Amino acid sequence: MSRKSPAVNPTDILTRLDWAENDDLEFKSAKGGLPLSLWETYSAMANTYGGVILLGVEDDGQVSGVREPATLRKNFWNTINNRGKVNLNLLNDTDVAEIKTPYGLILAIRIPQAARRQRPVFLGQNPLTGTYRRNFDGDYRCTEQEVSRMLSDRDEQPADSRILENFTLDDIDRPSLQQYRQRFASHKPSHPWMSEDDKGLLAKLGGWRRDRRSGLEGLTVAGLLMFGTDEAIREALPRFHLDYREKYAIDPEVRWTDRLTVDGTWTANLFQFYLKVIQRLTQDLKLPFQLGGDLFRRGETIVHEAIREALVNALIHADYQGVGGVVVEKFKNRFEFSNPGTLLVSFDQLMRGNVSECRNKSLQTIFMMIGGAEKAGSGIDKIRQGWESQHWRLPIVREQVQPDRVLWVLPMISLIPEESLARLKEIFGTRFGRFMKLEVQALVTADIEGAVDNARLRQITGSHASDMTRLLQGLVAKRALHQEGQGRWSRYRLPGSLPGSGRGHVSLVPLMGHSVHKEADSVHNGIDSVHKEADSVHKSIDSVHKDSGIERSVGHFWSNDPEAERIAGPARHSQRLPPDEMERIILDLCLGRWVTRRDLAALLRRNPDNLRSRFLTPMVAHGLLQLRYPDKPNRADQAYSTGRTVE
Repeated sequence: MSRKSPAVNPTDILTRLDWAENDDLEFKSAKGGLPLSLWETYSAMANTYGGVILLGVEDDGQVSGVREPATLRKNFWNTINNRGKVNLNLLNDTDVAEIKTPYGLILAIRIPQAARRQRPVFLGQNPLTGTYRRNFDGDYRCTEQEVSRMLSDRDEQPADSRILENFTLDDIDRPSLQQYRQRFASHKPSHPWMSEDDKGLLAKLGGWRRDRRSGLEGLTVAGLLMFGTDEAIREALPRFHLDYREKYAIDPEVRWTDRLTVDGTWTANLFQFYLKVIQRLTQDLKLPFQLGGDLFRRGETIVHEAIREALVNALIHADYQGVGGVVVEKFKNRFEFSNPGTLLVSFDQLMRGNVSECRNKSLQTIFMMIGGAEKAGSGIDKIRQGWESQHWRLPIVREQVQPDRVLWVLPMISLIPEESLARLKEIFGTRFGRFMKLEVQALVTADIEGAVDNARLRQITGSHASDMTRLLQGLVAKRALHQEGQGRWSRYRLPGSLPGSGRGHVSLVPLMGHSVHKEADSVHNGIDSVHKEADSVHKSIDSVHKDSGIERSVGHFWSNDPEAERIAGPARHSQRLPPDEMERIILDLCLGRWVTRRDLAALLRRNPDNLRSRFLTPMVAHGLLQLRYPDKPNRADQAYSTGRTVE
């Protein structure tokens, strides 16, 4: 009789291969050869963030092994190079590796993130039906709209250069164009474009264009967005929306203390939004600053420059066909900039800087001519330099799918606050003095922001992903941090901390956990509103079923306990919860009782198989949950528990 395999530790495997922990992970059985679902996962990972597939590992983490690996590898390469099956092979020989274990051979396949001009990666002959992406619940088939936006992003012609048929100069708000002229002349007094008439100036800026092939001539998307009237912009781009909010009030009933949105009281084009918002963003900064007559560079500090770059960055990189519009929020201790669309470069390229990939190049030019934007990828560097100059925590960037959005958070919090150091010294005592500099930075980040992960440490330190994985795992081994999740979903918290408990109120919950509704008001309600119910959930669960509930009938439990449905409420009402919040809900539901996968799935309104692969199996592997039948992990009636009875 063969020995039973323990659940694999994905982080250990990635470390052995010197692959990054920021990779997404998927377990797949290879008992019948290459599983058909492997190719859907290949497409999904390539079109999202990349990832790693472990062949020869069951959904519950048990190693079943790969038989005849040479044959399997040959079939894999034959299929991935068959253009009738997969449109593009992104892999080379080093992306497929064999891992020997006492329980069988694992074949690890690393899938890189496809570049902007490689997407979509699809199966078969039709990208509209064969393109997949990755979200929290696994692989999903993309809608035609999602595929269309990928195809648009890969086009050499920028999105904002499209000519709008039947739109004319009458759709331009003339006062806006005149104000722009004044600021252009102030910033570049001798520039030859200043002698052009309105149409000529727009043509130089990319706001008016003539297509040589078709002969079509007219206002471009960029020209209308920047200088158009409200009515014309809404007609051409129905999803266009701009929103600025100040949130200074302590009273949670006060949603904002100042707001600027598309409400008919002003000409809501990008130029007017910029002029109004840049002053609001910088007016309270306690830094020496003299606002020049052109509202740009005169006497401004590097911090003001960074804020301007962040605002313009959101405006010129937005996908104005996407959901939710551009949302700018100002808090007492941070700024947030959120826009529809995806990052056009990988995360690592973004952190390195000096790579210019802009979705709306004409908008970039228009802002650049008045000192509001940079080319050659230097804008991100200026944001970082501005924050470094004040020794503030470096900006956070997060990307979301379904719908596609990008969030930048600029926290005005000290990189290593004295109060955080004091708390950590109290927690660790004399041990704290033995931590290395980068380890202290990781612990401080977990203290202030509620959690730390590989991506966030790379943003702060500029170090390699594999090095950050080793550092975080070293802190786990020292019991200084505890790990939640696996792969790119791994989060590390201080012992005893809860999700969303960061003292600095800058939660690291990724933007993809936010719900984006049809109404603009609820597009982006601020990071610090996430997990507000965590404490009340944990307090109330302690009073539930103080008898020996661990052996109760699961069905009887659900039908007689409204508290369970209350706990599951956030998951039932949103399909895009952050992983750490979903894990917390699962732990609360399994506290002191055995719960089957199917009952959990029904209560949480999730697919049972996806729930097991994305959450239950990793939580068992990391000791957060226990199996009721550990010797038979694949039993249909398998149940899960925290292993603790309710006190």
